[in-house]
Amino acid sequence: MNIIDEIQKIARDTGGTLSEKKGIYTLKIPVAERKAFLSRKKLTYVARFRMDDAKKELRFTEMLKESGFGLMSGDSGLSSGFGFKKESCRTGFGQPREGTIEEQSTLFGKQFSYTFDFGKLRGQIEKLAEAGGHAFKYQVTSMGL
Repeated sequence: MNIIDEIQKIARDTGGTLSEKKGIYTLKIPVAERKAFLSRKKLTYVARFRMDDAKKELRFTEMLKESGFGLMSGDSGLSSGFGFKKESCRTGFGQPREGTIEEQSTLFGKQFSYTFDFGKLRGQIEKLAEAGGHAFKYQVTSMGL
């Protein structure tokens, strides 16, 4: 079993991409996107990891990245409809976040919602690493991956 090939399959199955640069792999999965008149906002799950075959470990970090552009008017009553309504997580110092992020929004009177469980995805990658004989090391920051 090739760990990278299996993570590539996870990326494809979730609509994401996996890329590599200088030994650091980046997994990007779009979580939500809102398009409105002259504006767009996007939420992306980003995980970075490095395989250290000498130490037999996979060092891993993750984050949620929000990006957007466009024109917004604060007094018209219309917004892009993008915003976090609920986030539940549990964490300790140096430990990965557990839980889900949920978003509900109203865009031009239409309701949208999604749930993304980043803990479940991280767990899949951890199981793949361990099945391939690598220890899974979660890092709070990507510095020194």
